[in-house]
Amino acid sequence: MESAAAQIRSTSADLPKVHAGEFYCAANETRAGRRAQRSAAAQLSRQTRGRRRSEVRAAADAEQATKPNGGYLPAGGETGPAAQRSYRRFRVQPHRATSEVLAGAYPFLAEAGLGSDGTFIGQDAWSGAGFCFDPWVLYQGGVITNPNCLLAGVVGKGKSFLAKSLATRSIAFGRRVYVPGDPKGEWTVVAKAVGGVAIELGAGSGNRLNPLDEGPRPPDRRDADWSAVVANRRRTLLGALAESALARPMTAVEHTALDLALRDAVDREAVPTLPMVVDALFKPRIAESGATLDELIVDGRHLGHALRRLVSGDLAGLFDGPSTVNFDPNLPMVSLDLSRIQGSDQLIAMVMTCASAWMEAALSDPDGGQRWVIYDEAWRLLRQPALLARMQSQWKLSRGLGIANLMIVHRLSDLDAVGSAGSEARALARGLLADCSTKIIYQQESSEAPHTASVLGLSVTERVQLPDLQRGEGLWRVGQRAFVVRHLVTDGELALFDTNSRMM
Repeated sequence: MESAAAQIRSTSADLPKVHAGEFYCAANETRAGRRAQRSAAAQLSRQTRGRRRSEVRAAADAEQATKPNGGYLPAGGETGPAAQRSYRRFRVQPHRATSEVLAGAYPFLAEAGLGSDGTFIGQDAWSGAGFCFDPWVLYQGGVITNPNCLLAGVVGKGKSFLAKSLATRSIAFGRRVYVPGDPKGEWTVVAKAVGGVAIELGAGSGNRLNPLDEGPRPPDRRDADWSAVVANRRRTLLGALAESALARPMTAVEHTALDLALRDAVDREAVPTLPMVVDALFKPRIAESGATLDELIVDGRHLGHALRRLVSGDLAGLFDGPSTVNFDPNLPMVSLDLSRIQGSDQLIAMVMTCASAWMEAALSDPDGGQRWVIYDEAWRLLRQPALLARMQSQWKLSRGLGIANLMIVHRLSDLDAVGSAGSEARALARGLLADCSTKIIYQQESSEAPHTASVLGLSVTERVQLPDLQRGEGLWRVGQRAFVVRHLVTDGELALFDTNSRMM
């Protein structure tokens, strides 16, 4: 052990002597070198990045200079510290506000509306502005292609209020209003309030209409032309009545029997009545086209019994003689009150067929002015093919007649009850919807909203609105534009139009 320790001491004595100060200086020089290297590397990196930025900027400037705008500004804006861009992504926090506040904060995002011309309806729920509507003004401006309107909505949501407001307010603009059939009698008080008349038909009324009246004659019509117009109108009416009563189309021999019976009735009296036509069917006096009188009796037997219902059946006293009331087309509103008539939809349709033909003479007058024709509870009429065909003809001729038809239904699924799938009646009913440039939809049940949107071609946003509409709110589809409108009524209108008095 002593020899080993002595050997270590001798070895340590041979090592060079290093003082503490000398060791500190060597370590310090090593750290300074490393710092110098890092500083040089950083400077080189900055110089490299600077050269790259300069090269990118020069390339961008060169590329921009070749463009037609002469290199005014780069597509992404200026680069460098003067770009005034944040290193962080710009984010806008979502916020909620009422429609009134949003209308002021974002004034150019809301629909501009249809203008101030026309009848005031209420308030645009999206913009807060007033909403006016007039089908004649919009047609002249090219916004819509026809003046016909559809109004649909569940019971109790205010569609009847809207129809009555639209009709009565339009009178101030020189329009007239015809209601060819009022099954519930709701328009009687309205017609009388605006200076019009409500013609009540049914048991106990004592009123009688002759649907074969000539009607007012235009002053420029010659005798021959007028006679042809009246004869064609009468044949069309009798054909529609016969098909409604028979619940089927007429055969060829029945058409012949009916034409000859009408001619016989006109020979007896200048203004024939339905009893004369029925009597001529059972006892014909004119025969032609190779048919004998006996053959005409057989051919018109079923037809005579069907039309007899209007003369001595459950409609006796309504259309079986000369008219006891006059139709004044110059009155602001004329309504046919059918609330006294009780029976099936077929019975109501037959009465409305006679009544509407009675009004058509005034509608065809070129000097009659612009008129609303309102079909309330139209779902009952669409089920009758004969009346449906007459309505379609009136829809097609609306522009030539200067009229605007308003069809009021509860839901569009009622059309599925019109004929069978693929039938002519179903196609006619769908055609009425297609010929309505303005569609007003009040609240629909959630189960009905998809079907309504599909039939009317509504967008997803419009479809979502339907179940959430409140009372008095409606989705207005005017041409290709959509609005949610809150209908506003006065206190006087509220008292006049109220249909819930018995319930309250």
